[in-house]
Parts: sequence; structure tokens; C-alpha cells
Amino acid sequence: MSRAASTGGRRPAAPAKPNRAEKARLTRERLFEAARELVGEEGYAETTIAKITSRAGIAQGTFYNYFESRQDILDQLLPTLGEDLLAFIRERVGKERDPVSRERTRLRAFFDFLVENPPFYRILNEAEMFAPRGFRRHMENMSKSYRQALARDRAEGGYTPFEPREIEAVTYMLLAARNYLSMRYSYVDGRVQPVPAYVVEAYAKFVTAGLFSPATARAGSAKRGRSATPA
Repeated sequence: MSRAASTGGRRPAAPAKPNRAEKARLTRERLFEAARELVGEEGYAETTIAKITSRAGIAQGTFYNYFESRQDILDQLLPTLGEDLLAFIRERVGKERDPVSRERTRLRAFFDFLVENPPFYRILNEAEMFAPRGFRRHMENMSKSYRQALARDRAEGGYTPFEPREIEAVTYMLLAARNYLSMRYSYVDGRVQPVPAYVVEAYAKFVTAGLFSPATARAGSAKRGRSATPA
């Protein structure tokens, strides 16, 4: 039986063609995705407009309908992907109620995002030199979101030793820890890989107990006492 007969003699409607605005959106996305892939593979310095348009399958002159320059698209990469990262973390944290659990989940989500989006690692770590405007925007976005999250945690009983004005400093400490841990444990032998669970747990212990908390000091004293050689 023909398709026309199976539909009562009517041919199925052809899928609607994208309108001009939709075509423009798709073209811009193709250019952006090509730039994302290329910077992840080759770095900012080696990513050119010619390579971007070739990867996207779009005429080189069309590039300027969507981006002012090569630097323009490079500066937009990190802030845009950073918004994806924030959404990813928020979804993972969800309705977690315990502040420590939320912080542990934030770090684990960051590492998981790197695994699911390998180009992000290089885009992030080369941006300060090659896309400084985008890097500043990204850091502003990340620190603002993190400060708001930590302020909520503090209001619910977390981070009690810190004054409200100190939360910004704490935010940058935690962001720095996140970045340096990713350098050591995420990017190994030229590829992004999952971070061992003990790294996340060590971070959680550091956040909750610190290096020199009374509990840590007592545990250290007890251990030294046990290992002391009797007179």
C-alpha cells in the first residue's frame, strides 16, 4: 500500500523549512561549535576564521554576518560555555539541602562537565592569554553565581566562621582549588579523564574541617601520642 493510500489519499505534509531567523540561528551555532572544537583541539592561537568556516561548511565571507572578528568569536566561547557549566552544576545540586553535600556536588559536577565537554578544559586554561575579555566575563559570571550560592549556604548554617564580606574571598579560594585540582587530576596524558573519588572527598574534608580546625588538631595530637616512643 502506498503512503498516499495509507493516509486516505493525502500525501503526508513535508517538514516545514526553517525560516530566515531559524537559518541564521543554525548558521551561528555551526560557526560557534566549529570554533569550540578547534580551540579544544589546536588552541586559540591556531584557530583561524578560515578553519572555523571550513569546519562549519560555511563560506568565509558569511562569518562576518555573525561575528565582528576572529577575536569576537574567541571572546564569546568561554562565557557561553561557562553558562552551560553553571546550568549543569545547578541541575546536579538540585534540591540538596545540606551545605556540605551541595559543595561536594558542585565540585563533582565541575569535573563531570569537563569529561562530557573535553574542549572546555583548554578553552578555559588558555583564555586568560588569548581571550582576556571573555576570561574576565567568565570569571565575573562564575564568582557572582558562586557568591550567591555560598551566601545561601551561610544563611542556612554553613560557613559560619566567615563574615558576609569574606564570602567573596572564600569564593575565589574555592574557584582556585577547582581549577588547580582539574590541572592535576582531570587533564592527564593529553586528555580529560574522570577525577578519583578520593580527590572530591579530600576537598570536602578541607571545606568542612580545614587544615587547622580544633578537631584536626586533636586528631593529629592523638596520632603523635600513639606513635611516640616510650621513654
